[in-house]
Order: sequence, then structure tokens, then C-alpha cells
Amino acid sequence: MRQMLKKTVLTIGVSLLCNAAFAQNADRSHLSLVAGYKAAFTCSAHFNAGRTVEQIAGDELNRIYRGYRDALADLPDAVIDEKKKRVSVTYLDGAPPRIAQWRPYLGCAQLPTRSSASAAKKLPVVAIKQNRALPRPLAEAMTDSAEVLGIVSSAFDRSTYGEGTETTAVLVVKDDAIIAEKYRDGFDAETPQRTWSVAKSIAATIIGAAVEDGMIAVDKPTGLAAWSSPGDPRGAISLQNLLQMSSGLTSLTAGNRTDDVYFGGGRVVDHAITNRLVAEPGTRWRYANNDTMIAMHALRERMDNDKAFLEYPFSEVLLPLGMDRTFLETDWNGDFILSSQVWTTARDLARLGILYLNDGVWNGKRILPEGWAAYVATPAPDQPGPRANGNPSPGYGAQFWLYDESWGLPDGTYAARGNRGQYLVIIPSRNVLVVRRGFDDGGGFDVAKFASDILAALPE
Repeated sequence: MRQMLKKTVLTIGVSLLCNAAFAQNADRSHLSLVAGYKAAFTCSAHFNAGRTVEQIAGDELNRIYRGYRDALADLPDAVIDEKKKRVSVTYLDGAPPRIAQWRPYLGCAQLPTRSSASAAKKLPVVAIKQNRALPRPLAEAMTDSAEVLGIVSSAFDRSTYGEGTETTAVLVVKDDAIIAEKYRDGFDAETPQRTWSVAKSIAATIIGAAVEDGMIAVDKPTGLAAWSSPGDPRGAISLQNLLQMSSGLTSLTAGNRTDDVYFGGGRVVDHAITNRLVAEPGTRWRYANNDTMIAMHALRERMDNDKAFLEYPFSEVLLPLGMDRTFLETDWNGDFILSSQVWTTARDLARLGILYLNDGVWNGKRILPEGWAAYVATPAPDQPGPRANGNPSPGYGAQFWLYDESWGLPDGTYAARGNRGQYLVIIPSRNVLVVRRGFDDGGGFDVAKFASDILAALPE
């Protein structure tokens, strides 16, 4: 009996020690992510967008992921090195701080956890030469319609289109010209904001340009080196499967949470490509940041030239459109994190939307393949089910969400959507775009109702 008691006490003691160690490690891991969040957002908001520390605290670092809020509030202030364009956040005594480093065009990249600031010298950079004709400026034909202007203003009142919403920008385009535009204090036409998952639609645009240039085909297997071993079923995954969120790969229950890459300084190749296959490609829709990151990495492998890969989105897509206030951020290994980490303005998103309204042609030059706009707006083979609260979800195409009359919008409407209320709604039948940016929390902004109200106030 005494021997049994000794074993029991020993077992309990070991268990308590293990649990304590696990709790300590989990806390350490969580704190490093939260510190990475603070470093990344402070760096991007300050150096991409010129935001002050006070503005960042009120917006970019306010009402963030609920599981991050308490830990973030306890962190020390971020240290901003204006000369080196670097941000550091200390989170644990004796541990190196989390560091984010800014670069032209590529914005801020996080260094690996526990790395020193000297690693910033090894980050990828680009030097783009704009030796082409300047893109045409956005046309303006500002409306004097009191009804339209009233609807736009109501988007800022924090209640009409959703309780607790926080709108920073609204822009409406009709017939390729801006007809309405409004910004909240602290924002203007030159202020970039994080797109969150609107970045996925930008990724689809870059992939489309590469298809037009003959670099890659959507209906062929990706050919990723990591999936090329004999017998690896992932080798059958096509670029189209990835664009339609139907790769069949495992992902977290919330496929929009890839914190190790977004805030942990992790590499795309370590966290996105390594997942195993659990469904036949093309048969199961599952929202996953990883699918977008893999699609962009597939383009990188196909190009087999890192310098050309990093320059391509800017020289062949963004700058020809005049999207010169757009930053595409990367991991420290040089992979674009185009599932979320893009900073851009409302006007730059309008330029992207106009490209789609004109079926991929800008200033007479074809940037996207003919029919690419219809392609991204074609329903994927499998579609999203109802949301967790039972409400219906919009449909899904290829990195764009789909709307129809059931949402009060014309059939054929499609949209880029992102966390905290980022929207670019494309309405081909009316030749209209609606851009809305924000810092929402909770239920979010009812963009379908807002766009529907705008349409109702515009002449046919």
C-alpha cells in the first residue's frame, strides 16, 4: 500500500511539474505572438502609412483578436528606430525582443523569434525602376446627389450598417470615375491600411497576370518541390484548387488564423506547405490562408528567380495601375504573405476594381487574361456552408466572394473581403465599385446592404 502511495505521489508530482512547464511554455509562446503582433502592426502602420503611436494605439492595436488583448495591454511600449525603420517589442525578461523591419515596396517583415537585429540585414529587398509611362490618374465625377452622399455619411455613424462598426474610408466608382469619397479623421486618400483577406484577391490578380504572361497555368498541378516525392497525393493539387479554397489540405478549424506566419515570424514554407491531404483536391471547400500563400509560393518556384519574383507584382501589376501606395509584405524568407499582409489605400483598391470592370485591360494594355474577371467570379465546385451562427454565407469563386439577388445585389456581383471590415465590391452589371475600409469589431459592417443602398440611389 505504501509503495502504491509513493508511486501515486510521484506520478502526481511529475504531472504537476509537466503541467507547470507546459503552462510556462504556452505562455511564452503566446507572449511572443502578441509581441510579434504589436511589432508588426506598429512597424507597418508607422512606416507604410505614417501613423503616429497614438493613432496606432487607437486603431491598429485596438479591438484586436480577443485572445491577444490582455497580453497586449501588459506589454511595454514598442521601440521605434526611425533611422533604421525598425520596431522592437520586449515581451520576456532575458529573451530577445520581437523585431519588425521595414523595406521599400515590401513593407515590414518580422524576424524569426529569438533572432537578433543583425538578421534584418538578410531580409529580401527590391529596387523597382519605373521606366514606363505613368498610369492615367483616377477620373473624378463627384456626385451632388444628397441621397448618395447621405448614404456614404451614414456608413460612418457606427450603427446604420452595424453596431460598433468603425469606418475609415468609403469610395464609390461609377463608369470608371470616382463619384463619392469620404474619410474619417486621421485618414485620407494617401493613407494605406491593412487589407487583411482582401489581399487574397490581389494574389489572384498577380496569378492572373502570370497566366497572361505564360508563366503558369491554373489547371495544371503546382509542381511544388515539397510535394514531388513519388506517391505524394498532394502532387495532384492544381493552382485552381488553391485559388478556389479546395486544395483538400488540413487547416485549423479557423482557416483564417495562421498566427505563426502572421505574428510569429514563421516561414510560409514551414507552416503552409507541410499540411497533409484529407480530401480529394477540388471536392471540398474550406477557407484557408494557407491555400493563398501556397499559390504564391508555387509562382515563386515556377519563376525560379527570387529577384524577378519579388519585383513582378510591382512592375507588371501594381505600378502600371498606379497602385503606388500599396505594400506587399513578406516573411523573412522572401515569400509574399498575400493571404492578409498587404497595406493599401481605398483609391488603390478602386484601381484594382476598375481593372476587373474592364476585363483585365488598363490604358489599352491587357494585364489579365481575357475572361479572368469572369473566372474569379465563377462559383467553385464546392461552396461555403452557413456561418457558425446559422446565417448564410456569400458564395466563393477564385479568391473572391460572390453575391446575387438574394443579398439585394445584382447577379454577378463579386467582392474582395477582409477582416475588420475591408471591402471592394465589384458590380459589373452597373459598372459600379464600392470600397469600404474600417476597424470593425464583432458582427461587422453590412456591406451588401450598404452597396445595395448605393445602387438604389444611383441612376440606372
